[in-house]
Amino acid sequence: MTRSPTPIPYSMDDLTLLLLSILAAAVPTLVYVGLIYWVDRYEKEPLWLLTAAFLWGAIPSIIAALIFNTLFSVPLYLLAGDAVGEALAASLIAPPVEESLKGLALLFIFFFWRNEIDSVLDGIIYGAMVGMGFAMVENVFYFVGVYTEGGAQAWGINIVLRGIIFGLNHALFSSMTGLGIAVARMTTNPLLRVLAPISGWATAVFLHFLHNAAVSISSLFCFVALLFDWGGVLLTLLIIVWALVQEKSWLKTYLAEEVALGLLTRRQYETAVSGRKRSQYLWQRLGTHGLSGLRTARRFYHKCSKLAYKKHHFALFQDEASTREIQQIRSEIAALSQAMG
Repeated sequence: MTRSPTPIPYSMDDLTLLLLSILAAAVPTLVYVGLIYWVDRYEKEPLWLLTAAFLWGAIPSIIAALIFNTLFSVPLYLLAGDAVGEALAASLIAPPVEESLKGLALLFIFFFWRNEIDSVLDGIIYGAMVGMGFAMVENVFYFVGVYTEGGAQAWGINIVLRGIIFGLNHALFSSMTGLGIAVARMTTNPLLRVLAPISGWATAVFLHFLHNAAVSISSLFCFVALLFDWGGVLLTLLIIVWALVQEKSWLKTYLAEEVALGLLTRRQYETAVSGRKRSQYLWQRLGTHGLSGLRTARRFYHKCSKLAYKKHHFALFQDEASTREIQQIRSEIAALSQAMG
C-alpha cells in the first residue's frame, strides 16, 4: 500500500462500487480466515484475541501505513518522478513500514498475552490474522482506485489477482514475524530469543519486497511474484504440519501421565490426542446434549491441550508459575469431566 486512491464522491453509482468492492474483499478473506482458524487443531486461540489481531491489521495498521508510506515516499517521487518513484516506494518503503506496523500487534500479544503462545503454530496463526485484516481493507482501497482509473474490466482482474491469487500474501508476510516471536517464546537460548523475532521480521520484509518489486517492474514479472509467494505459502504449510505433529507428540506424552494419575480416562485420552476423534465426539455431543453440552466438552478438551502445552513449558523452563497453572488446569479438567458425566 503506497498511495491513496482517488477520493470517491458519494453518488449512488460510487456507493454501489464501494459496497461491491467491500464484498469482493471480504468474501475471500473470510474463506482464508476460516482455513487459518481450522488449521489450529488441538488448542484454538481465543476468538477475542484473534479478532483483535485481525482488527489491528484492518484499522490502525492501514491508517498508519497510509501516513508513513506517503511521508517516506515523498523524497522518492521528487527525485525519480511519479512512475519510478511509485515503483521504488512500493519496493523500498512499503515492506518495512507495513511489516513493522503489523508486527506491533504480535509484540503486544507477546508482552501482554504471552501465555496464549504455546507453540510456533500459534505465532503463525496470530501473524496470519493480522495480515488478513490488513489485506482485506487494503484491497478495498485498490479495487475502488483501479475501477476509477481503468474501468470494470481492470476492476475484475484486480479482484482475482489481489483477492484470490495473491490473497494470502499479507498473511504469509506477517506470519513470518509471528513465527519468529513464537520461537523466541519457546526457546531457552538467550541469543535465539533476541535473534528469532528480528529474523522473522526481516523475512517478512524480504518476501514483501520480492513481491512488490516483481509486480512493479512489469506485468511479465507477476510469474516471479507468484512463484515466490506461493513457494512461501507452501513452506509455511510444511512448518504448520511439522508444528501439528510436534503438538500431537506433546499431547501423547504429557496426557498419558494424566491417565496414570487418574485425571483422564483412557477414552478421554484417545480422544484428546486425535483431532479427528475430537471432532467426531463434539458433533456427537452436540446431538445428544445440545449447545451447552458441546461448550462443556469443547472446553474440556481445550483444557487438556492447555495442560499438555503447559507441562511442556515447565519441562523447558522449570518455572514456578507453570507449576501453579498446571494444578489449576487439572482442577478445571476434573470439574469439567464431572460435568460431562
